[in-house]
Amino acid sequence: MKLFKATPVNSGYKTLQDDIKKTTNELQIVYNNLENVVDPDLIDYYIYQAKAVSMRYKFLINCAKQLENI
Repeated sequence: MKLFKATPVNSGYKTLQDDIKKTTNELQIVYNNLENVVDPDLIDYYIYQAKAVSMRYKFLINCAKQLENI
């Protein structure tokens, strides 16, 4: 007699979690680079990249929330 059913792991959700972790790490790297750069062109580049990565992070978080609500 089984008391608990084995729930299949949703590979899409696992992939989403991996993407969120990678994006978090990438965002940390971008902020570290931004702190250490002095060239004005590179400052602009890292600000742009930080904005792009943070938007991707927000998108992934929203996708995860939608999957949890299903």
